[in-house]
This record gives sequence, structure tokens and C-alpha cells, in this order.
Amino acid sequence: MRSSDATLISALARRADFTVPIKAAAVVFVTVLTAAAAQVSVPLPFTPVPLTLQPMVVLLGGAALGPRLGMTSQVLYLLAGIAGLPVFAASATLPQGPFRLLGPTGGYLMSYPFAAWLTGWLASRGFDRRYLTSLVAMVAGLSIIFAGGVTWLAWFAHPVPVGPAVALAGGLYPFIPVDLVKICIASAILPGTWALLGRT
Repeated sequence: MRSSDATLISALARRADFTVPIKAAAVVFVTVLTAAAAQVSVPLPFTPVPLTLQPMVVLLGGAALGPRLGMTSQVLYLLAGIAGLPVFAASATLPQGPFRLLGPTGGYLMSYPFAAWLTGWLASRGFDRRYLTSLVAMVAGLSIIFAGGVTWLAWFAHPVPVGPAVALAGGLYPFIPVDLVKICIASAILPGTWALLGRT
């Protein structure tokens, strides 16, 4: 495996002999997929943080694209939201646009580029080739999302920070079981794709 084929998208683009357009299209695709995943949103009555498919998409995208392109896809997602495009999850209290990043979910959203970078960095070092190491990469990225989200919710969220105890109760604990199930499923996708790529 060449060093330039360290990520899945690099290997696929090289096989197609169309590297730059395929990578650019893949970044845009992950950006759009992140926005689509935000629309699959389940509000929970005890927390302002909804349950969405976004973390799984962010981590999978980062692993497939690698650190630089994975981070780029999420920066583009945030820029689309700041520009007022309807890419964020539905909210009863905050409109679409830049002020959403100041609200209760702002920390989760702003952590996406860093989570994608870390997961992509680990994937570029071969963590996405086997299930258990792929799971480690996904857990590491998910930890970034939770850390950013809970920290923001506890101390910086508009209109009122809720403090660490409430932030943990409403922004971390309820999501751990569901998100662990999601990343256990997601962790099988990239090793399976690499295995298929190796056979072809």
C-alpha cells in the first residue's frame, strides 16, 4: 500500500485515475450527508440536545477522507450553517444561522471538524483496516464531540450555561448507549470496504 493510498478516498481516487475531482466531490458529499443527517433529529424532553445521526456521519467521513479533507468537509458544513442554509437540526428556540453556534448544541457542532480530523488521522495510520482499531478511532472522535459539547453546554451556551452536572446529565449520559451502538455499526464499514477493495 502506497503512503498516498493511506486513506480510503485516496485509494479509490487513484484507482479511478481522477484524484482531485473525486476528492473534491467526496468532501462535498460528506458535507451534504452531514446536513442530511441533521434532519434525522429526535428531540428529547429532558435536554436541549437532540439525538441525530450526525456524529456517525462525521466520524465515518473523517475516517474515509483522512484528517485534512475530513476536517474540510465539516468546516464547509459549519460555513453553510453560518450562511443561513437550513443544515442544522430543527430547533424550537433558535433559528438557522450563525446564532445556532451560540446555543446549547454549539459545542457539539464546533467540535465536528476536530473529531473528523482525529478520526481521519488515526485512519490514515491504518486504524480503519481492522474492526477493533476502527472502533478505537471512532471512540476517539466521539470523545472529542462529547467533550466539546458538554464543555460548551456547561459554561458557554446561550442563553444560560447549565453547569457541569446538568450538562453531563443532559448532554452526555443519555447519548452514550445509542452513540456506542451507532459507532459499533459504523466501525465495520471501512474495514469491510478495504477488504472488498483488496479483493478487486
